[in-house]
Amino acid sequence: MITVRKLPARYAPIVMPFVLSILMTAVVSVISTLRSLGATPAFLATWPGAWALSWLVAFPTLLMVLPLVRRIVASVVASPSQPGG
Repeated sequence: MITVRKLPARYAPIVMPFVLSILMTAVVSVISTLRSLGATPAFLATWPGAWALSWLVAFPTLLMVLPLVRRIVASVVASPSQPGG
């Protein structure tokens, strides 16, 4: 079995938006490119560039807005109750 070495926990604030931006931009760009071009050979040629451009915008944007999003979520979601309290 192959053992994958994990990154230290301190990298989580970068890894989470990195993975999220890859997945979200892939889904959104597939949908928008399919809607624009249809399931044609042009789709296969166009989608990677569309995804790359959207990811280049999305990843730094997520890094910048994630602290604000966390504050907004904390203001509308109750904190978990403390054990024994």
